[in-house]
Amino acid sequence: MKKAAEIMSVINPTKKTGAVPASVSAIVYDSRSVSPGSAFFAIRGAHYDGHAFIGDAVERGASLIVHDAEIPQTIKRNKKAAFFARVDDSRRALSAAAAEFYGHPSRTLRVIGVTGTDGKSTTVYFAHQLLEAAGEKSGFFSTVAAQTRDTVEPNTLRQSTPEAPAIHAALAEMVAAGKTAAVLEATSHGLSLKTARLADVSFYGSVFTNLTHEHIEFHGSFDAYRNDKSNLFRAMDADPRSGAFGVVNADDPNAEHFAGLTKRRVMTYGTELGGDLTAGMLEPDMTGTAFVLRFGAHSIHARIPVVGVFNVENALAALAAAACLLDVDPIDLAPYLERLVPVEGRMARIGAVDLPINVIVDYAHTPGSFRRLFPIIRDYTNGRVIAVFGSAGERDIEKRPMQGRIAAQWSDIIILADEDPRDESRLSILNQIAEGCRESRPEWRDGVELAIIPDRSEAIHRAVKIAKPGDTVLLLGKGHEKSLITPMGSQPWNEAEVARAALRAAGYPVDDE
Repeated sequence: MKKAAEIMSVINPTKKTGAVPASVSAIVYDSRSVSPGSAFFAIRGAHYDGHAFIGDAVERGASLIVHDAEIPQTIKRNKKAAFFARVDDSRRALSAAAAEFYGHPSRTLRVIGVTGTDGKSTTVYFAHQLLEAAGEKSGFFSTVAAQTRDTVEPNTLRQSTPEAPAIHAALAEMVAAGKTAAVLEATSHGLSLKTARLADVSFYGSVFTNLTHEHIEFHGSFDAYRNDKSNLFRAMDADPRSGAFGVVNADDPNAEHFAGLTKRRVMTYGTELGGDLTAGMLEPDMTGTAFVLRFGAHSIHARIPVVGVFNVENALAALAAAACLLDVDPIDLAPYLERLVPVEGRMARIGAVDLPINVIVDYAHTPGSFRRLFPIIRDYTNGRVIAVFGSAGERDIEKRPMQGRIAAQWSDIIILADEDPRDESRLSILNQIAEGCRESRPEWRDGVELAIIPDRSEAIHRAVKIAKPGDTVLLLGKGHEKSLITPMGSQPWNEAEVARAALRAAGYPVDDE
């Protein structure tokens, strides 16, 4: 419960109608969640405009309606009518109100935001684990999971960065649980002023992993995409606390840009072009990667028990962030690297350990993640690489042929299948990917080296069935996700379970359930 006057003081209404209520019981933007005394914020989404549901919110007992467009007088004259506050931007007002309602928890916590195209969820989880190992009481929120109290719970929202009320509610839970630090996945959508989901989070630390082609359908251009990502580092300078910091991947071409956005101290990391914190002499295998960790004049032999050289980059980012927050030498935290646990659905091997084929589930779904992942799989595969993937509907169209070109360079067989087509034509999506495949491998035959099987379960069963000893079946794009979004709505999905079912159907033992 919060005094309505306190909410009004931060949303800056330009027009008011009715009597201001004494208090507000909740901050909501979905009319179905309204209960008596709620403040309902009419915001626009990809498919719906909240202004169309103001009448429903009033009927359900909303005491405060915040809107940025004209609404019918008949609604205002409703006998249940609430107090109406018109603002310039309902989303911006929602963010400010959520922060106020939950008591600005990010000002109490030391919040680290992690942005970039790839590696965010893993870096968030690694940083959280390192902080906890060092004795810091940490919480986290990522695409995959969240921990606001004592246990890690799956993120069921299908949003890496949910709307502002969910973010501030989660941070408030962390404060109530005695947490002193939090690590958040900061997506370009969440950082964009179009959504303002993170506009009122006080960031103590900012981490930049990398930048490649993604989400152009939302941002409009790569430059706009980078600019929205940049808001994380710009926001950090507004935090009045001393000790705030940035962490930047020195191997990325955009490193200088991000490092130059803040006046705060910035620690760089890298494996190729150097940096303040570096990993060299990498020795990868199918159980993890050993390397020499260097910081200043000090070095130490270290290892992460997570497959993939790209995960060394994620571990370096997390190590740098944890060291900066704790104000310690990163070398002092190196022993904790051996304890890191991977994120669900990332380089997850399915089936018995002694299977003659490898079946791997991973969330990779961008051109950048494909470039990192496929060479590793190729190196570790004695036989053929059989890849199953698609591309999300109603999302970045330009990346689709890019994915096809990259995958075809490293694969022997590609089966294209649904990955959340939403309301877009599934065949149109898959044919756009196929164009890229054919550019790289014009000799490929349709239905042989390149197949289009929209039904993802059928595609996975086909891939496992045709695999021979020594082959790797690589299932990409869904990872941890528990639903598949189709024109019929959200359908239950579990990539690992489907893979296990395909193995059983092919006669292979499955003992890792």
